[in-house]
Amino acid sequence: MDKAEILEALAAKRGDDVRWQGGRTFGMVYDAGPEAHDVLEAVATMFLHDNALNTAAFPSLGRIQSEVVGITADLLHGPDAAGFLTSGGTESILMAVKAARQRGRDERGITEPEMVLPVSAHAAFHKAAHYFGIEVRKVPVRSDWRADVDAATALVNPNTVLVVGSAPQYPQGVIDPIPELAALAASVDANFHTDACMGGFVLPFMEMLGEPVAPWDFRVEGVTTISADIHKLGYAPKGASVLLHRTKALRRYQTFVFDDWLGGFYASPNMQGTRAALPMACAWAILHHLGTDGYQRLTRLTLDTRDRMVEGVRAIPELDVVGEPEAQIVAIAAAEGEAGALLDVFALGDALQARGWFHDRQKPPDALHATVSAGNAPVIENYLADLAVCVDEIRHQRLDDRSTSYATLE
Repeated sequence: MDKAEILEALAAKRGDDVRWQGGRTFGMVYDAGPEAHDVLEAVATMFLHDNALNTAAFPSLGRIQSEVVGITADLLHGPDAAGFLTSGGTESILMAVKAARQRGRDERGITEPEMVLPVSAHAAFHKAAHYFGIEVRKVPVRSDWRADVDAATALVNPNTVLVVGSAPQYPQGVIDPIPELAALAASVDANFHTDACMGGFVLPFMEMLGEPVAPWDFRVEGVTTISADIHKLGYAPKGASVLLHRTKALRRYQTFVFDDWLGGFYASPNMQGTRAALPMACAWAILHHLGTDGYQRLTRLTLDTRDRMVEGVRAIPELDVVGEPEAQIVAIAAAEGEAGALLDVFALGDALQARGWFHDRQKPPDALHATVSAGNAPVIENYLADLAVCVDEIRHQRLDDRSTSYATLE
């Protein structure tokens, strides 16, 4: 196939993909606008073929990684923090869990490690527990959807290697009580991880804008690791995330080192060996292109759009927002009447998708998930108008399909 045939074939395959470029997708891809696209596409071409497996061959990538990690550490108030770039939030979480298990084994002799995890924490923690042989102790959430500290207290024990909180958590967009949870981890000398994959490039700029933000970063005593995704509201292309450790000494538990191989000394801080240079270079580029002022502008636009969405949803009697979102996440559910939910929110999601608007489904409770970003701002009024029309269309419908899928399956 020649170039034209290849491009035509791939364009045809994209026919059913979400149209994120028009701001009609509340998640998956986050759009900083055409000027940012122009910068990122040029950088992507420059680094398309390079490999961060061995930064002796590509020292530019070593410098890029160090500078991106340093910028992130400054944002998260970690003067001595050290870390690495990863391919995304899941890999950052995997490596944080692996580091906690290794530290527990080396420093405390723990052979049956446990992790104390709110039920709202990302599924990637359960993936890590499955990969690394860690028992999960699940913490319920309170009525405000934040982790129940009293319940967590009863679960922390001498085998605990990690306690987790989110800033914000993915399902309802609220921030867990990080200081209290981190203190529990410190009480048994366990690691504490703040999962800020969603909030790491939102919450610092909210604070700069004078918005109230609950404590969550390295200013909280006891926080040992933080994950923050640049490819979410850092507006970098997929996949770029940062995992930070409070100190360089703690970072060593992340790295795998092997020196008994005919190929020589091998060391890797990630699940991957070969690492794509393109996302790393684009992360560096977008941080320097937008700068603090650019991120504050995009964050202000995001928060105003979130507020408008919440206001518009709650203006429809049949709908409500789950909890009180603290950052960019909104969960839309059916309002409750005497006989239960006033409509089927999954049927509403299908009706919206037929009009080109994409939400993920989630439960419990049944809800449509929205990660609001600056790219949604120009079309939020169109969305709310379509939302009202769709509510009228599906008022008496109920779908048999109750499935929720955030997955790649065949």
